[in-house]
Amino acid sequence: MRAIEYRSPVASAQVKSCVLLAGLRAEGVTRVIEPLPTRDHTERLMSALGLPVRTVGDRQIELEGSAGRPWTMGGGEWDVPGDISSAAFWVVAAAARPGSELVARNVGLNPRRTAVLDVLRRMGADVRIEPQAGDAAAWEPRGDVVVRGARLRGTRIHGAEIPNLIDELPILAVAGALAEGETEIRDAGELRVKESDRIATMAAGLRAMGVPVEERPDGLLVRGGARIRASDQLESRGDHRIAMSLAVLALFAEEPSRVHDVACVDTSYPGFEEDLKRLIGSGS
Repeated sequence: MRAIEYRSPVASAQVKSCVLLAGLRAEGVTRVIEPLPTRDHTERLMSALGLPVRTVGDRQIELEGSAGRPWTMGGGEWDVPGDISSAAFWVVAAAARPGSELVARNVGLNPRRTAVLDVLRRMGADVRIEPQAGDAAAWEPRGDVVVRGARLRGTRIHGAEIPNLIDELPILAVAGALAEGETEIRDAGELRVKESDRIATMAAGLRAMGVPVEERPDGLLVRGGARIRASDQLESRGDHRIAMSLAVLALFAEEPSRVHDVACVDTSYPGFEEDLKRLIGSGS
């Protein structure tokens, strides 16, 4: 294979990673140029393995290929931090309930993944980070996320921050439903082509629970402050993040709700149901 310069038309860490991985066996320098900075887990891991990858500014990544020869890489033991996209469900659940407190331990705090915490702070959430030091944090920053519940207010989520919280937008829509005022999500048309059409599916779930919401081509307008109604007709459409987001919103209803088609949750969070029971049982 021959190296290429690829100017990605979309801000996608998945596309970037695919091109870089292919570039490992290509002849020459593979170069990826992004319209906006995206999560950089792949580049960090390649660098930790001693592969010749480098960044130029914050939107260009270069990799010297091996021209088909196998790379020599040393083995090692890797301590992978918890996924902040999974922790976000509990962070939102605690942040929106005044008087609650939650600590999510050993969570990955890669600066290109923590935009969800920035949005919650903007909404008035009391969120504090306690970073960890040492060798484990050298290739991926990590630490504990401490959340105390407060009254949230609506905000706008759009523009350059979207690529770094695209997976958290369903649960941030829930935060908007539990906040006072309007929460507007824009520039997120990519949600239409995820495991489900997350804009349409999330809008349907919010409406079923009594939340006024306006569906837009590239996002949602959520009007918070309404009483959350229980529903036994909540559809995940086979989408793990929708299923978990609706389950969190159901915690705020006065009666039990039912989310259908939840086997998909095992895609990213096999222990979600057990952790949900622990959270409810804690009484916080």
